[in-house]
Amino acid sequence: MEKQIPRFMTYLMQVKNASKSTMSSYERDLKRLAAFLAAKGIHAPEDVTATSLNSYILFLEREGFSTATVSRNVASMKAFFHYLCDTDRRFQDPTSQIRAPRIDRKAPEILTVEEVESLLEQPDPEMPKGIRDKAMLELLYATGMRVTELITLKTEDLNQRLSYVICRDGERERVIPYGPKAREALEIYLGSARKELLKEGDSVYLFVNCSGHLMSRQGFWKLIKQYAAKAGIETDITPHTIRHSFAAHLVQNGADLKAVQEMMGHADITTTQTYLNLSVDHVKRVYAKAHPRG
Repeated sequence: MEKQIPRFMTYLMQVKNASKSTMSSYERDLKRLAAFLAAKGIHAPEDVTATSLNSYILFLEREGFSTATVSRNVASMKAFFHYLCDTDRRFQDPTSQIRAPRIDRKAPEILTVEEVESLLEQPDPEMPKGIRDKAMLELLYATGMRVTELITLKTEDLNQRLSYVICRDGERERVIPYGPKAREALEIYLGSARKELLKEGDSVYLFVNCSGHLMSRQGFWKLIKQYAAKAGIETDITPHTIRHSFAAHLVQNGADLKAVQEMMGHADITTTQTYLNLSVDHVKRVYAKAHPRG
C-alpha cells in the first residue's frame, strides 16, 4: 500500500487539481493507515478488507481523535481506494460499506464588531513589528483569507491601486477586495516597517518576521492571542475566528451569500450558509433584547 500512496498524490495534483492542504491531509491520513495495517501484516491493497478498515476506525476513536478527524480519515481512505478501483477494474473496493461517523457541526466562534475594532487597535503604531501586525490584522479582517494564505501572500499578489489581493491555494486562485482601513495600514507598512524588518535583505513575501524571513503559522497565532489578551477579549480566538467574523459580519450587513462564498473560497455554498444562520440568530437576540415584548 505504501507504494501506491505517492501515485495517488500525483493523481490528486495532476488530475484533481487538489490544493496543497488537501494533499497534505490525505497523505498524512493514508500513511497512518498504512502503518496500522502493516503492523497487522497487511501490505497489499487487495488484502485490505472492510473489517480491517473498521478496526482502524475503532483504533482512531480509542486514541481520542475527534469525530471530524475520524470522518476525514474515512474520506481519505475512500478517495484512495476509489482511485485504485478506477486504475484496476479487477480491484474490489473495501470501503463500499464503510460509513463515516456523523459530525455535529458547532456554530463557528465569532467576535462582535466592537471586539474586532478593539483587537485591531492593539499593535504599537510606533514600532515596525506593531505596524506589520496592524497591517496583517486589518487585511485578515478585510478579506477573510486563511492564515496560510495570509503569511504566504507575495508582494506581487497585492494590488494597492485597485485595493485587492490574489489568494492562491494550489492551482486555484481568487480575487478579494479590501477597504480603506486595510489599504492605509498596508501603505504605512510598505512605506517603512517592511524595509526595517528586512534589514537590507529582500523577500518575495509581503509579510516578514523580525528576522526578515517568512512568518510561521504558530508565530501569527501567538500574536493574535497576545493582542486578544490586551484587548480584554475572553473568547479563545485564533486566526480562523477573524475569518469567521469577516464572513458573519458581511452576511449580517446584507452581503450576497454567493459573493461571500467566492471570497471565502468555499467549494460548497452550504458551508457559507452557516453564517446566514448566525445572522438570523443575531437578529433574534437583538429583537429579544430590544423589543418591549421580546
